[in-house]
Amino acid sequence: MKTLDEMLDRRLLTRQQHSDISQWVRQARTPEAILAMPEPLWRSLSLASVLMNVDADLTQPPALDAGH
Repeated sequence: MKTLDEMLDRRLLTRQQHSDISQWVRQARTPEAILAMPEPLWRSLSLASVLMNVDADLTQPPALDAGH
């Protein structure tokens, strides 16, 4: 939810989108249920994720001090 709040703070999501996505995620009981999010919400979340470069940490090499 912290990431969603940051998306709202950066104005990458509207208050309504933030509310709708937050509610969907809270009610979803499984990852599959989250993936069943309505298409308009999913598109908004995906675009905000790209604009924030959320996946950047997945493309970075692990820190040498990881786990210490």
